[in-house]
Amino acid sequence: MANVAVFNMEGKEVGSLELNDAVFGVTINEHLVHMAVVQQLANNRQGTQKAKTRSEVSGGGRKPWRQKGTGHARQGSIRAPQWTGGGVVFAPTPRDYSFKLNKKEKRAALKSALTSRVNDNKFIVVDELKMEEIKTKKFQEVLNNLKVNKALVVLNDNDQNVVMSARNIPAVKTALTNTINVYDILKYDTVVVTKAAVATIEEVYA
Repeated sequence: MANVAVFNMEGKEVGSLELNDAVFGVTINEHLVHMAVVQQLANNRQGTQKAKTRSEVSGGGRKPWRQKGTGHARQGSIRAPQWTGGGVVFAPTPRDYSFKLNKKEKRAALKSALTSRVNDNKFIVVDELKMEEIKTKKFQEVLNNLKVNKALVVLNDNDQNVVMSARNIPAVKTALTNTINVYDILKYDTVVVTKAAVATIEEVYA
C-alpha cells in the first residue's frame, strides 16, 4: 500500500496515511481514462449548432435565367450553395453528442486517474480544511503553504466557508467526493484531499 504524508493547513507534516491499493494502486488503463474524458466533454456539448441547406433558405423558387443563349453558366436557383445567400452544402443540424460508458469502466477510469496522481506525487492529503470566515486571501495562504498552484480541492463536506473562499481563485476548483471526475483530476496539476474525503472515496470505490 502507498504511504502519503498528511499535512496541516500550515503546510507542516503531521503524520502519514496508508492508501488503499484497490483505489489508489490499480493498474492504469490509459484507454479507459481517455474514453472517460472524451465522454465528459462530449456530454457537455450543447449540440445546438444549425445552418440552413438550400431547401431551407428563402427565395430561389424559379430559374434565374433561361438555360441557353445568355452567355452565363446555367443556373437552376439563386439559392444554390455557390450563390451569395445560398444554402450551406453539408449544413450542421442539432444533434446529441453524448454517449454512455459502463459503470465498471467509469470506476476503473477514476481509479486509474487517482493512481496516476499518487504515482506522480501530485496527491496531497491534509488533515482538515476549515475556515472561520469566507476569506480568499487565507485560502490562498493555505495553498502557498502546501506549495500548490493549480489544484482540485476535494472535500468530504460542503463547507461553504471553504468553497466560497476558493471560488475566486482561477486555478482552483472545489469538489465533493461524489462529484469528482476523471477530467478534473487530470486537468488540475495537484489533487488536494482531506483525510475524511480519502476515507469516503475508499469506502465508495474499494
